[in-house]
Amino acid sequence: MLDERAKTLLKALVERYIADGQPVGSRTLSRASGLDLSPATIRNVMADLEDLGLIASPHTSAGRIPTARGYRIFVDTMLTAQPRDLGPGPDAPQIHPDQPQRVIASAAHLLSNLSNFVGVVTAPRKVGVFHHIEFLRLSERRILVILVTPDGDVQNRVILTAQDYTQGQLQEASNFLTAQYAGLSIEQVRERLKTEVDALRGEIATLMQAAVAAGTEADDQQEQVVISGERNLLTVQDFSSDMGSLRKLFDLFEQKTQLMRLLDVSSRAEGVRIYIGGESRVVPFEELSVVSAPYEVNGQIVGTLGVIGPTRMAYDRMIQIVDITSRLVSNALSTK
Repeated sequence: MLDERAKTLLKALVERYIADGQPVGSRTLSRASGLDLSPATIRNVMADLEDLGLIASPHTSAGRIPTARGYRIFVDTMLTAQPRDLGPGPDAPQIHPDQPQRVIASAAHLLSNLSNFVGVVTAPRKVGVFHHIEFLRLSERRILVILVTPDGDVQNRVILTAQDYTQGQLQEASNFLTAQYAGLSIEQVRERLKTEVDALRGEIATLMQAAVAAGTEADDQQEQVVISGERNLLTVQDFSSDMGSLRKLFDLFEQKTQLMRLLDVSSRAEGVRIYIGGESRVVPFEELSVVSAPYEVNGQIVGTLGVIGPTRMAYDRMIQIVDITSRLVSNALSTK
């Protein structure tokens, strides 16, 4: 627990460091905090904050900088940013709902431009739904599974089975499964199969499990992340002096797997969330922070967007940028 004096000094130190990027000394802190304290008192409080792991002293300076824990206290208890209302003013950012993929790309570009860091958006995940299932015998133990969704999307997968089936058996299975499971999502079918598989005839159960596996694979391949503004990090002082850090960051954007995992965590939270590097396993690099929010289509969360930048960022401004963009995307993609 921090008393009010310690909170005021920590808040002033974090804000000054975010603005200047330089370790903050006791004299600067005295002016920035507005408190009438002696330099000795300020040094004592700073020593207490350091003992608590909220600030640290770089070897090359007598000043202090915030740690990941210090940033977290600042973000959770001292930040007073209020997301702005979306207004129709001429300066309000716009995302036009012409095509979903263009909306996603525009959102990533907007996040990058407004923040001067990296904008990331996960594309809306389509929920695989069965409308019609067809099995076609290609050769011995090789079957083509055709999944048709209600909107006419067709997914084809070739599966290998442990035994051979006649086309008559496959047609019977197609008719039965379409009648029983049409309109259900892949996940709903998977859950029902857990309790119904023993009651189904052997060949139908086997084919249904294969169809669900094929549908799940198609779902997994759909999700993608759109990234904009990676080159902005080249101009960030916190990264530009360390080529090793830059290389790791660009590897993260290139591989995207870890980035998808991070954004997947964000999609399960409501509203704007802030992840600070060094405090958890969510953000892979200590020098990195992520400000993210989920977005919706017709009231259902379908993706996540956010800003990736240095830990030393103006969090109040990033919260506004991410909040506004998530609502713009939700409005653009939802049916009016």
